[in-house]
Amino acid sequence: MTAPIRHISDTALWVAMYRAFESERPDALFRDPYARRLAGERGEAIVRSLPRGHSLAWPMIVRTAVMDEIIIRCIGEGVRTVINLAAGLDTRAYRLSLPPSLRWFDVDLPDMIAYRREHLEDARTVCIHEDLEADLAVPEARAAVLARAEGGERPAMVITEGLLIYLTAEQVSAIARQIYQQREARWWLIDLATPLLLQILSRTWQPHLAAASSPMQFAPAEGTAFFAPLGWREAEFRSTWDESLRLGRSVRLARLWHWLAWLRPKVVREAYRRMSGIVLLERS
Repeated sequence: MTAPIRHISDTALWVAMYRAFESERPDALFRDPYARRLAGERGEAIVRSLPRGHSLAWPMIVRTAVMDEIIIRCIGEGVRTVINLAAGLDTRAYRLSLPPSLRWFDVDLPDMIAYRREHLEDARTVCIHEDLEADLAVPEARAAVLARAEGGERPAMVITEGLLIYLTAEQVSAIARQIYQQREARWWLIDLATPLLLQILSRTWQPHLAAASSPMQFAPAEGTAFFAPLGWREAEFRSTWDESLRLGRSVRLARLWHWLAWLRPKVVREAYRRMSGIVLLERS
């Protein structure tokens, strides 16, 4: 049997398929008209092949919707440049209501950029957009990309959606330092897991990702405090679980599980609430 995920880049097809599922709902939280074409047959096959592939779409959908909200708000508060590292098949520069003068860079490996360009050939962005080819595992390549934010009057936001969890702590530290060195980078939007989440996922997705040499591994026990020595502080934390309840995208019987959680000690409730989240980091 062919492995559903053969390379880390396949996760972009997987996530695009989840965006397509949400976009096709009558009560969709967001509309991505390009998601299904980007996911293609391969993306649909990945979702079918993964354990609970369809029913576990909700965390990815919540992540997309919450990041949309934060990005739009930060742009309203002054962000003029967005650098989307490991952008995959993200289409925010095409589908969000953004200022025409905003600069948006989608950065990924050459093959992924070529795939994006081919499948979005007839699409039009709503802002000043550029696809950048870069191997983000190479420090010099990261530095060159981040230099695109230069210009002290243009506050920048860096996005690393769905990236950090696949890296080592050392790799994340190196990226954090490089972003911090770029003084225009005021905000950094990430998603963050804890060891508790990796333990839960060990029964579903983790074996398939590990088989493709793309294991989920970055999940600091100290949470956002990991970034404090690297120059970043937690400006905002959105619990994936809490946001799933707010947005109406959660597991079956979620409300019941939520109320039963109050029977547990506060420290346990907080650990579960923060085991997965969307985090806005700010220069400290």
